[in-house]
Amino acid sequence: MTDRTPLWQAIAATLRAEIETGHYRPGTRIPSEAALAARFGVNRHTVRHALADLAEAGLTHARRGAGVFVLARPTDYPLGRRVRFSQNLAAAGRSGTHRFTRLETRPCDAGEAEALALTQGDPVHLVEGLSLADDQPVALFRSVLPGRLEGFLEAARDRQSITAALAACGVADYTRASTRITAKLASATQGALLQLPQGAPILRSVAVNVDGGGRPVEYGRTWFAGDRVSLVVG
Repeated sequence: MTDRTPLWQAIAATLRAEIETGHYRPGTRIPSEAALAARFGVNRHTVRHALADLAEAGLTHARRGAGVFVLARPTDYPLGRRVRFSQNLAAAGRSGTHRFTRLETRPCDAGEAEALALTQGDPVHLVEGLSLADDQPVALFRSVLPGRLEGFLEAARDRQSITAALAACGVADYTRASTRITAKLASATQGALLQLPQGAPILRSVAVNVDGGGRPVEYGRTWFAGDRVSLVVG
């Protein structure tokens, strides 16, 4: 007598095939538990088991209150001398946007002063936010810039772009002077913002950018979702 395949495994296999053939594309929401239960003629517990299997395989991710979404394959993200988020995403065929969550001017601490060649307590502009690829969160960032850049926060708020805000302040170009990458585990707050479980792997990049004269203009930290971005150092 042949062993029968459990229903949840059959449902998971069907959904996996539909994802792999493009019926459900990366970033899109798959039908609700109730809709899938009705489609396959099973209870929601069986559907939940199948969805858990897809999540464990790295194919989907549940967003609280929003549903289950298909995960995109990791995007190659080059870390060269000129790192521009939108350009990197566009080269990978994806749309990159920022969502700023904090903009303020405050005194710098000792680490920021050292990175930006300032004196501790000098004013700096702080920008924090979320980077998205095709509306999916891929990174958190914190950028600290010298207070001498007058009008920077207003330009950043209007343009929603650090590069464009720097250009508005007279910094037409800047390059990467140093980058340090460290593996970390997502905190509860970081996980909530990146739509990852607490303790999920993330990659932290610490970098300093300089203007054409070699003067530091940005000290940045970025936390990348480990399963959504492949950092390429070249």
